[in-house]
Amino acid sequence: MAKRLILVAGNIGSGKTSLTEKIGARLGWLTAYESVADNPYLPNFYKDMKVWAFHLQVYFLGHRAQQHLDMWNDPRNAIIDRSIYEDAHIFVRALYSMGNLNELDYRSYRKVYDLVVNSLPAPSLLIYLKAPVPVLMKRIRSRARNIETGISQDYLSLLDSFYDEWLATFDLCPVLTLRTDDLDFVHLPKHLDVVVDRINDKLAGKEEVVF
Repeated sequence: MAKRLILVAGNIGSGKTSLTEKIGARLGWLTAYESVADNPYLPNFYKDMKVWAFHLQVYFLGHRAQQHLDMWNDPRNAIIDRSIYEDAHIFVRALYSMGNLNELDYRSYRKVYDLVVNSLPAPSLLIYLKAPVPVLMKRIRSRARNIETGISQDYLSLLDSFYDEWLATFDLCPVLTLRTDDLDFVHLPKHLDVVVDRINDKLAGKEEVVF
């Protein structure tokens, strides 16, 4: 069987980390996650976004590119929590639209991003997790992470609209969209079974049935 590299994308609170953990454990795949706890720019970024936005995103770009290559070069199948593509098309775009990233820095970032991404091997599958914004807000409040206290419903809605626009033209690999508001793959094994079946079907090129 050919090497598989799966990327999990989705808004904040959509269930990316949980799905990555569950799929990795179920299928014995290598897993990789976002660099948050050891990110040297995050504390300063949350104190002054305009000053540190460019630095933070360049750090994320380098981290995710290395992660993508490491997972690809490992002979085992792999699944990654968050894709490198979301940085530019979702989060950097949001920082720019909100005025936290100026025009010069935005254009400089996009130029470097394009060069980096064009050199990466394409993934086998992108899993997009989608849930209504009120559900996302409820999950974020429930997990009560300090760095997420400033996240608003308007911000999540902005990100959600950017995801829709990005995925409308994404063509690097097949996309499997999963609605997670009624899908509990963490606590219900039968729901995880459904997800695994749909991943295997998508990788096999079978026609997708709307969940």
